[in-house]
Amino acid sequence: MKQLEIKNSEQKITIGKVVCVGRNYAAHAKEMGNEVPDFPILFLKTATCLIPSRGEVVHPDYSSNLHHEIELVLIIGNKIKNATEEVAENAIFGYAVGLDMTLRDLQNESRKRGEPWTLAKVFDTSGVISPVILKSEYHLGGNEKIFLSVNSEVKQSSSLDKMLFGAVATVQHISQKMTLEKGDIIFTGTPDGVGRVMPGDKLTGGIENIGEIEAIIV
Repeated sequence: MKQLEIKNSEQKITIGKVVCVGRNYAAHAKEMGNEVPDFPILFLKTATCLIPSRGEVVHPDYSSNLHHEIELVLIIGNKIKNATEEVAENAIFGYAVGLDMTLRDLQNESRKRGEPWTLAKVFDTSGVISPVILKSEYHLGGNEKIFLSVNSEVKQSSSLDKMLFGAVATVQHISQKMTLEKGDIIFTGTPDGVGRVMPGDKLTGGIENIGEIEAIIV
């Protein structure tokens, strides 16, 4: 079972399901040529695809267009279903920084055929995640800076208040569609500036007061 490290603690969190939010930043939806939905779309990744920060993202040989997407990740601390705003807030156990690596060519082909995006999202090493900072140590303000550089060149730079739906609203909405349990994690969507990376590229990024993340494309 995959586990998450916690800052300033020897405790680890066993990862449950990985729920991802798409199109949660209007500027990103626009750059991808998509409409902004009433609520950002949901899809899943697998725990097996996740690796810790400073790991190696293996570029699959069946894709020629691997993209970076930096995101705020929420860690769920207790089981909830059809949560109120208060219950959703209390269910957030901590925060992390994540990279949702995406095979854009496969995703586009799947969209054209009306098929799921699964193969574009769940290849091994397609999710990178930083150590978790507990909410008891830092409570999300909602306007923290989020940023990513490729080979020291800034590619993504935004703030969490640009999210169409914030952390609590996202957890509340997802709980209305599926039960969330302790150890589940939520990738909350990426800002604009996504782009192609190649073997040899070094990705560095972070979220203000939450953490930093690194990965090498191999």
